[in-house]
Amino acid sequence: MKKMCVLLLLLAVNVSAQKSLDPTGEDILLAKQLREQFDKEDVAILESRNSVTFGISKNGEKVTATNKIHEKLMNINHRADIQKYEFYDSESKIESFQIQYRNDKTANLAVKDEFYKDRDLFYNDARVKYVSVDFPVQGYSYNYNVEKTFHDVKYFTSLYFTAEYPVMDRVITITVPDWLDLELKEFNFAGHDIQKSVTQDKSSTTYSFRMTNIPSFIDESNSPGKSHVYPHILLIAKSFKYQGDQKKLFATSADLYTWYKSLVDMVQDDPSVFKDKVAELTATAKTDMEKVRNIYYWVQDNIRYIAFEDGIAGFKPDESDNVFTKRYGDCKGMANLTKQMLQLAGLDGRLTWIGTKHLAYDYNTPSLAVDNHMICTVVLNGKRYFLDGTEKFMPLGMNAERIQGKEVMIEDGDKFIIDKVPAENHGKNAETYSATFTIDGEMLKGKCSKTFTGQSCSDFLYRLDMLEIHNKNTALENFLARYDKNAEVANVITSDLANREQLLELDYDITVRNKVSTFDDELYVDLELLKEYEGLDLKERKTDYEFDFKTNYNSTVVLQIPAGYKVKELPDDVNFTNSHYKVNIAYTQSATEIKCKKTFIFNEGILKKSDFDAWNETNKNLKSIYNQPLVFIKS
Repeated sequence: MKKMCVLLLLLAVNVSAQKSLDPTGEDILLAKQLREQFDKEDVAILESRNSVTFGISKNGEKVTATNKIHEKLMNINHRADIQKYEFYDSESKIESFQIQYRNDKTANLAVKDEFYKDRDLFYNDARVKYVSVDFPVQGYSYNYNVEKTFHDVKYFTSLYFTAEYPVMDRVITITVPDWLDLELKEFNFAGHDIQKSVTQDKSSTTYSFRMTNIPSFIDESNSPGKSHVYPHILLIAKSFKYQGDQKKLFATSADLYTWYKSLVDMVQDDPSVFKDKVAELTATAKTDMEKVRNIYYWVQDNIRYIAFEDGIAGFKPDESDNVFTKRYGDCKGMANLTKQMLQLAGLDGRLTWIGTKHLAYDYNTPSLAVDNHMICTVVLNGKRYFLDGTEKFMPLGMNAERIQGKEVMIEDGDKFIIDKVPAENHGKNAETYSATFTIDGEMLKGKCSKTFTGQSCSDFLYRLDMLEIHNKNTALENFLARYDKNAEVANVITSDLANREQLLELDYDITVRNKVSTFDDELYVDLELLKEYEGLDLKERKTDYEFDFKTNYNSTVVLQIPAGYKVKELPDDVNFTNSHYKVNIAYTQSATEIKCKKTFIFNEGILKKSDFDAWNETNKNLKSIYNQPLVFIKS
């Protein structure tokens, strides 16, 4: 009897404990309402609180920053399984990491802590602390609490209002002590209802920002970097007072460069390791330009790019002799090797910091958030040439779209130079396609030609290089046939594929089955083999669409009219032009042939959201043409 009473008591306790965890009727109703509002989300953050404070390291040399995060998570779907995680590295520490039930009792969930692995990173010192969270029913909730300390404030660069899940109520408070000169730079606030308040007491100033009903980050390919899109705050610690002394941090771009230079000065290069290779590469060069070309292309062709971050090595270049010997390196290591090889050849090579178009900032903002890439600049006959060893097959004198128009910081001894990478016109990236087809039974037989210049050329060579090539000729034939089982490519003739500076030309024969059919006295021909840009459907898209580069594409396809037939009708033309793109498709006919000419120009390399309605209408017309066969009747 006594045992039975104990069991009943335990059962009652468990039932009571479970009831304290289960969602209330109000919770379930709220979850359903949020699911209607965010129909593609499983979890919502009901409230998020960020509290940022600052301190001084024990030796008085650095400013530390602590970010305390509290979130209330709710399952808004029937059930959900997610991971909550926080990254840290040698410059930061997670002081506490906790998941609690709604009643503030610690949840019995396994917290894991391990090195962070990413397919784009060869090795880094980044670690991740994470926990798998199971929400059993709709309306179930947890509390998430994290405290993270940065040992040096320069590594604590930004705070975003947007999160992985929609946030109903977000408050960010930043308490700045009087001894710290900190600038809070606001980005992308326009168009958002963000309430800001400032309060002061005897020894500090507190900035508070509040935003509500925030959709989650949008996961779309070819999107602009998040610094262009989402509201966020950049924290720029300029200086601080300690024991009566004013100590500089990053007040100006000169301070940023001074720190970068201190890292470069730590690098112990041994150019003797590649002295013979430089001599070999420059032995037959008749001009300095040839020397630059030979060294630059050797780095592109022989050093494998692998992102590498390891503590301070996330900003410090690897020794050039290490990169040369290993035959791989990150952008900094490749830039340093290029510089050292150029200098060994008697040329003026310099390390150069740059932020790609993924970042919204320039060097007016002294922050580690400003750049994410390093290249090399060579000064030749008073002109600066930008060399990016990570851009395989990029010709000398041409720059990738991702860095065009972006500011660079070029080393110049104790000083530095701010310059800008030139922006190229879309005409530099011309791609042409021409083909002449005849009808042979149910097949189309054609002779085709393609040409590529600029980035369309380097892009083609890169894609070709990425193929798993056992038989190079077969791989190229399959590539040109677009891996269509009904298409067969033969007799491929190319220009020198090793010469990235010349016009790239390809000529080949193609046979395509199942493109011709007959019904009574009519002949139907599907002439659309490529269906250019048909798949670029932006109906559901929420962010601008960025192309890999500005596009200038032209094609001419000719079909010989079969004997004994005449054209019944031709598809309608497509003509659309605005400031961002141009599409023209026109069919013409003569007594013996039909000709289709197409032009696709994306002169800025982007389709903005404001273009989507026009583009979707254009795309609708494209699909209509692509799905409309040419019809011939017996004459």
